[in-house]
Amino acid sequence: MNLTPDGFELPGPHRAIQARNERERFTLELFDRLWARYRQRVSYVATYESIVREAGATFFNDHIAFRTFANQHPMTGIASLSRLFEAIDYRPAGVYHFPDKHLNAIHYQHAHPEFPKLFISELKMWELSSESQQIIEDVLNSHRGAVSRATLGSLASLNDAVPDKSALLDELVAQVESLPWSLPRREAVERLNRESQYAAWVLVHGYNVNHFTSLVNSHGVASLNGLEKTIDALAAAGVPMKADIEGEPESKLRQSATEAVVIDVAVTDQGRSATMPWTYAYFELAERNPVVDPSTGELVRFEGFLGPQATNLFEMTRVDTK
Repeated sequence: MNLTPDGFELPGPHRAIQARNERERFTLELFDRLWARYRQRVSYVATYESIVREAGATFFNDHIAFRTFANQHPMTGIASLSRLFEAIDYRPAGVYHFPDKHLNAIHYQHAHPEFPKLFISELKMWELSSESQQIIEDVLNSHRGAVSRATLGSLASLNDAVPDKSALLDELVAQVESLPWSLPRREAVERLNRESQYAAWVLVHGYNVNHFTSLVNSHGVASLNGLEKTIDALAAAGVPMKADIEGEPESKLRQSATEAVVIDVAVTDQGRSATMPWTYAYFELAERNPVVDPSTGELVRFEGFLGPQATNLFEMTRVDTK
């Protein structure tokens, strides 16, 4: 159950979307399962929901972001997750490169116009120092097996006749939320973080959701009808926000975010199970504005992403260690 700070029950952001077939219903249930854990961990979300409810506004989830390692043996990276979503009708829509961060990314879209976009990035570990490569390789050697062809086939053929959808859903949730390798060493996390905070984040969180995103255009009320108003409302409610807005006023994409929450993550320390505090996720805000469609000359809402903005948002999970 999702509750606001004052105890009001609020459904997940995907439940209002009308699915057109069983595979779409399954996909929306998957997103709400992922949302439930993310929301539980990111306390700022409940404050946002309360603000939206009190204003009579609408919450539309613009996109969900994931992070991965790109490696050869075992083969990991964007495909670690993308094949799951491609089997339920998501398709690549944009490719992005972040050379300073050693990252590539692909964003995926669904044919249903109300489904959230997916932004999946990968760290090219072969571009890191030999020390960092070894740290990651030591962990990836225990990476679980790839999702089976049978599972992908079940997803691709999902319909009302499939008898055990709950087991299939549980498997997909586990693919995202369960750490896909053995627990990393505390020392290894801290050393890796000195070169790449992104790498350290993936080491401790695996393929967990990095953030969900409110499309502020969807609010539909004057009090929240822009990025600045939404930021001000969250800040007034005590939510710590990113200092700057990414994107100029009226540009095709503008973004901001809360600060990232810190949670305890599981590690090993001198051979024993332990925990350590680490940044987990933030809640992102996006404002999408019209652009001219070159093929039709008509104004359409911009649905892509912009590299420089994403580069700065990646930094929201930075942890400073000695």
